[in-house]
Amino acid sequence: MKKPEGKLRLLYESAPLAFLIQQAGGRASTGIQDIMDVVPDKLHARTPLIIGSKDDVALVESFVQKGASASV
Repeated sequence: MKKPEGKLRLLYESAPLAFLIQQAGGRASTGIQDIMDVVPDKLHARTPLIIGSKDDVALVESFVQKGASASV
């Protein structure tokens, strides 16, 4: 993975999109936790973004978790 920290900035790219998607009935995640639960450690903190329907995001999260457990 070239950019494990992600490409989108949390505070003004990922979080606003996550808010809109959640209002529409979907989910937004980093693959490990919900985007809206991420606490930035700096102003331009970057994060991966998985966004879509609840079922699709859960599916991608399962892939991420399997990949993380396989690399340990």
